[in-house]
Amino acid sequence: MLDLIERINRIADSDISVLLIGETGVGKEVFTDYIHHLSQRGQYPLVKIGLATLPPDLLESELFGFEKGSFTNADHSKKGMFELADRGTLFLDDIDDSPLNVQSKLLRAIEAEEIRHIGGTRPIPIDVRLVCASKVELKDLVENKLFRQDLYYRINVVELRIPPLRERKNDIPLLVKHFVKRYKPKENLDVSDEVMELFMNYDWPGNVRELRNVVQRSALFAEKTISMKDLPDRFKDNDMIENIVKSCKVCFDSGNMSYKELLNCIETRLLADAINKSDGNQSSAAKNLGMKLSTFRDRIKKLDISTPSSGRNQ
Repeated sequence: MLDLIERINRIADSDISVLLIGETGVGKEVFTDYIHHLSQRGQYPLVKIGLATLPPDLLESELFGFEKGSFTNADHSKKGMFELADRGTLFLDDIDDSPLNVQSKLLRAIEAEEIRHIGGTRPIPIDVRLVCASKVELKDLVENKLFRQDLYYRINVVELRIPPLRERKNDIPLLVKHFVKRYKPKENLDVSDEVMELFMNYDWPGNVRELRNVVQRSALFAEKTISMKDLPDRFKDNDMIENIVKSCKVCFDSGNMSYKELLNCIETRLLADAINKSDGNQSSAAKNLGMKLSTFRDRIKKLDISTPSSGRNQ
């Protein structure tokens, strides 16, 4: 993430087109805000449009505007997004969902630096910095003839990949702290160790957006500390073992772990989770795991797992 931010800092003040690639919810819109406000265009509009949210017959008129009488119910003229973003930045989200006929008109507008209203004949000059976002690999769409190759190269001057949250678990505590302060600014709200461990072990398929929503919802119900009872039901019923295995596998697949380290990681998390759930009672934790107490104690000693002082001799 630091490398990504450094790259953004280097290119933000230029006018080159940027393509952001990342799963839904990773924060592509937040990075667009950051790029815009760092640039010389920061004092001018940042206009955003989600290309997947509009039907194809409305998308063209939203992008390029229309003249009065150009179609049924067009009882007035309207500026398009390109005009509204004049001298600023235009953010095209979900560019991978744009229809081919709209892609050709986007390419023409970008290359000619001008547009025409639907039903209009007068060319309108445009001066915008383009930031596009895709949740899939655009080059795969190009190979399958679902995305224009010439448009792909035109918008992909600088490509920035935003990793999913499951690949940057160290960001989770920082993000949780940020969201807690955002949604409960007047309260010194804590997060229990059990909840934080669950957050660290969860894969977050909805990425930062999902984490934000979970923290916001939990903070509304919490008093002094966000605990398990404050979480949505899907977390209360969540299979911790499955999450632990998935989490460690991500580290293993990324090359950050050897096979032995992977096994130790899984065992350490399982033992620590058992201790937490038994409130530090080692006898109970060993029983829940189906282990002999002597074996359980040998393993937590070898793996250097900290235990509550009240539970060490139980």
